[in-house]
Amino acid sequence: LPLAATLSTDRIYEQFLAPKEEGKTFFHGHTYTGNALACSAALANLQTFDDENTIENLQPKIRILHTLLAAIQSHPNVGEVRQRGMMVGIELVADRENYTAFPSEKLVGHRICMEARRHGVIIRNLGDVLVLMPPLSITEDELTTLVRATEAALVAVTS
Repeated sequence: LPLAATLSTDRIYEQFLAPKEEGKTFFHGHTYTGNALACSAALANLQTFDDENTIENLQPKIRILHTLLAAIQSHPNVGEVRQRGMMVGIELVADRENYTAFPSEKLVGHRICMEARRHGVIIRNLGDVLVLMPPLSITEDELTTLVRATEAALVAVTS
């Protein structure tokens, strides 16, 4: 079920505090904000995370993912690999030394995603950032397959 929330820092939130007649209301939200069924499902998921120590039990996979990503980080067309837990962004660049972007019409990120499918995995891109967000239930072997396939696709498209 889709669920959304809008978060901000206290500093930003305080900029919208005023009497209604001042019109400082933050008129923003999401289509999926506040759905009672989705909120109930989210709370049940959070309880499961707590009951099963999901975050603590993910730590070995997070470390393995970090280790596997080292080979990709050294690729000459990778500007940066960003990892937060099991979420990864691999920023692609034409020239790492000068941090020069690929021309947008080359669709390098998209082409790497299509090539990754030939290696048995589905990844997505946001422009020239490859996004890896594997399911938390992924096995160590599957994690290795994901990263190696992503690397093989990267090499195939950029060589």
